[in-house]
Amino acid sequence: MKRAYKIAIVAGIVVAAAGIAAYFINKSSFNPNPKYELGQPLDSLNGVMVCYNGMVGHTDGRNTAPDGYNIGMKYQCVEFVKRYYYLRLGHKMPDAFGNAKDFYYATLADSTFNTKRGLMQYSNCSKSQPQSEDLLIFDGHKGNPYGHVAIVAWVTDSNLCIIQQNPGPFASSRDTFGLVHANNKWTIQHLRALGWLRKVVDTALNN
Repeated sequence: MKRAYKIAIVAGIVVAAAGIAAYFINKSSFNPNPKYELGQPLDSLNGVMVCYNGMVGHTDGRNTAPDGYNIGMKYQCVEFVKRYYYLRLGHKMPDAFGNAKDFYYATLADSTFNTKRGLMQYSNCSKSQPQSEDLLIFDGHKGNPYGHVAIVAWVTDSNLCIIQQNPGPFASSRDTFGLVHANNKWTIQHLRALGWLRKVVDTALNN
């Protein structure tokens, strides 16, 4: 019994140490993919670059616009989508902070204005079809409790392609999901897709 108890204690310590080590490696500048350097441009949409971030938890300081607007931590997924909206669409979110999944507010009804982000919000199962340049928000999971956010690069009636920053050191900056139109509603075929945000043309909603 004593021997088994000691083995169990040692095993617990090893598991805990491995978890702690994995946490700090994920946050560090350790780069497991020698094909790219941290911060290296990988892809672009309408002239706005996607940069390589290495481990998903890595950050390299805060990116702020010349006017002081908080764009985000380099080179997290949030930093790319906010930089894109700032440079391409001239949009600044009223609430400039928060993790990716925080962009989506589950209490809002479909096709409702999200005042904290200054964007229209659509549920994943919406009467409104996703459009290019929408922000697509994903819920968190065990490996990433903060969620994920990407930009819709193109849409057809049956598929949707996103462009993303920081999907992981070996993942692609592009991904494609099925899109279903049934019962007059559009659904993106991804279990963690919460919904999408869109900059509205109606200036009254932005004021």
